[in-house]
Amino acid sequence: MSLLIKPLIFTACLLVATGAQAASDRIALVIGVADYQYLPPLENTRNDAVAMADTLEGIGFDVSLALDPGTSDMVQLLEDFTFRSEVADLALVYFAGHGIEVQGENFLIPADAQVASNRDVQRQSLSLKQLLGAVDRARKMRIVILDSCRDNPLGDSIALEQSSSEAAETNAATRGGGGMAAADPDRGTLVAFAAKDGQVALDGSGSNSPYATALIEKMVQPGLEISLMFRQVRDRVMENTANLQEPHTYGSLTGVPFYLAGPGKNDAPVTVADASEAWAALKPDQEEQLLALADLGDTRSMLGLAYIRLNPNEGRFDPAAAVGFLQRASDAGSPEAQFELAKLYERGTGVATDPAKALELYQAAAAQDFADAINDLGFLHYQGGLGLPANPKKALTFFERAADLRHPQAQFNFAALIDDGLIPSKGPEDSAHYLYAALRSGSSDVLNLLSERPNMFTPQTRRSLQLKLKENNFYAGAIDGNFGPGTQRGIRQAYGLEG
Repeated sequence: MSLLIKPLIFTACLLVATGAQAASDRIALVIGVADYQYLPPLENTRNDAVAMADTLEGIGFDVSLALDPGTSDMVQLLEDFTFRSEVADLALVYFAGHGIEVQGENFLIPADAQVASNRDVQRQSLSLKQLLGAVDRARKMRIVILDSCRDNPLGDSIALEQSSSEAAETNAATRGGGGMAAADPDRGTLVAFAAKDGQVALDGSGSNSPYATALIEKMVQPGLEISLMFRQVRDRVMENTANLQEPHTYGSLTGVPFYLAGPGKNDAPVTVADASEAWAALKPDQEEQLLALADLGDTRSMLGLAYIRLNPNEGRFDPAAAVGFLQRASDAGSPEAQFELAKLYERGTGVATDPAKALELYQAAAAQDFADAINDLGFLHYQGGLGLPANPKKALTFFERAADLRHPQAQFNFAALIDDGLIPSKGPEDSAHYLYAALRSGSSDVLNLLSERPNMFTPQTRRSLQLKLKENNFYAGAIDGNFGPGTQRGIRQAYGLEG
């Protein structure tokens, strides 16, 4: 499904002018709160934050460190980080401090919060949702780590300040004993808790908490795939706390292997785009760990094992076995597995060709908002395929949906369709919106086209894009539709290039 509506949309590799420097592709915001003004202080959270910041910097992150920030400081930190994360491949937030669950939602308490009730917590603290929002638009991977599941500083004394009608709608109250509520992040985002929901994390008797100690030890190991890293952190914390504390992760990352400290000597480089090639370079001992995680129901491990067996350049090439792993993950609800299995049924790889089954799987993945599947369904409807009649009008609804889910190819294609006048309800401002979004999503092909062939778009769309760049402080020149040096500089900066 690589065909595109407009020719030459994804053509050659990106050509970047000499002297351009890419913005940091891995950024982290590290927050440690120990010296609370109105709540019991914590012993190790500042130490944990400082050590974590040093560790992340040592493995190539651009780190912002904040110690004992107040509420307004934390809000500003998150606002700045949110904008920066849009052009980062990986955005990570680490918080060490008091965390509390209020009515099923998790809150992280700033240093100056003066809280005596649920409502105080909600008004003066930052929610986990806000932290997730700060990393949400990172291009490849999003991680939030909370070493904040310590004892509830308010104990059982916290009061509900609700009307009777509000109380009737509340399904859960704050846990007086501490702990956090289970997290349910969007796909592609991982939330790591120092302790499983409802459990309390230990501050530790040394200079760092048990969780921070294990994280710092494991995240610097080259070649340790990130899913396995968090599993090893869990095992180490349980070992060091005599099973009193069990870390837990929520959510799911994409099916591409990733190494926080970079690949090992014999691992594929992190730039490898082909998932089967990248997973096939995983060391045998880590493949064994993937098998163990797959037996526990981890669908990402099943995906990795399938990709290994789909690499024809490897001795482990076994498409039928790959189908088995993908089927297990698909049955467990993984949309990425459904999408990959659909491609195998469409091609007849490892399984008999079955267009109806392929279409069913594409539709199942799309129903879970998996953007790749939605975009492919757009092409199937546009051109006709897998038994579907050609229906360009219906295809447009799929392209728009994929674009709104930040699929870079769909963002550009939908912008081009609008610019061509094929979407009557939308105009140049909408086309510019999707072009700008594609730049922020990291589409090098869109950057290349806007740099080399801007006149393929109408003057109205070009002027609207200049306005969009100006609104976001990337451009200060005339709104004339001429993409001269100033506009080109703004386009590059919007993409995440400087210089």
